[in-house]
Amino acid sequence: MAEVKLTAQVRTEFGKGAARQARRENLVPAVIYGHGAEPKHVAIHNHALMMALKTPNVLLRLDVDGKDELVIPKAVQREAIRGFLVHVDFLAVKKGEKVTVEVPIVTEGDLAPGSNLLEHLMNTLSVEAEATHLPESVTVSIAGLTAGDSVQAKDVVLPAGTSLAVEDDAVVLQVVAAQAEAAAESAEGEDASAEG
Repeated sequence: MAEVKLTAQVRTEFGKGAARQARRENLVPAVIYGHGAEPKHVAIHNHALMMALKTPNVLLRLDVDGKDELVIPKAVQREAIRGFLVHVDFLAVKKGEKVTVEVPIVTEGDLAPGSNLLEHLMNTLSVEAEATHLPESVTVSIAGLTAGDSVQAKDVVLPAGTSLAVEDDAVVLQVVAAQAEAAAESAEGEDASAEG
């Protein structure tokens, strides 16, 4: 996973008024936490940060007053309607350090023929990996699965150096029969019992 380098300015004023002022100046207020240090309040250029955050669990190298900080996004707050960045919490990390992150689940392949539906019980999978080698996503094959089949966390193939941070038997995906057919079948069954 590539690092993205951004420049961050130290913030000395806090509160709603200061945050609004930063956003008017096209900056996103942010806080860096971790390693038992005092939280660092910073502001980062909005567009550059928004582009960097398009990659899930991106590793950022923030230049804060000439000192580099390795961080990953921990909590991203967006404005509800227009989606612009409001605030970001970063977790400070070090090379070699293991962290737990949520990784998007991507499916590949086609379900078995028939009226089956794929139900995502999890959209992301909690994994532990080295901070500088976080996977962007995990891929799950659904090829040939039919109604009643499911994929558990232990069945997901993880990249080298990555381990599960959830129970092995947690169900990630399951295949269910289409509801329209089930409703039609039960209606036919009710008609038959009414006639009998």
